Amino acid sequence: MTPDQQSERLASLKKEQFNLRFQRATGQLENTARVRAVRRDIARIKTVQAQRRTGQGAGKGAGEKKA
Repeated sequence: MTPDQQSERLASLKKEQFNLRFQRATGQLENTARVRAVRRDIARIKTVQAQRRTGQGAGKGAGEKKA
């Protein structure tokens, strides 16, 4: 994803998160697992953005060490 696409996706996920919290508060939330998935997707995008800002490579996966 490009940085612009990530920003757009982050904004849409935050809107969805707000709507899900509102639904939970009013007792209308049916898919409770979606709250957790959205929260993790937001964290994933923020992590990638932070890595790009600090210059850490996008090619490194979890558990891989830098050479």
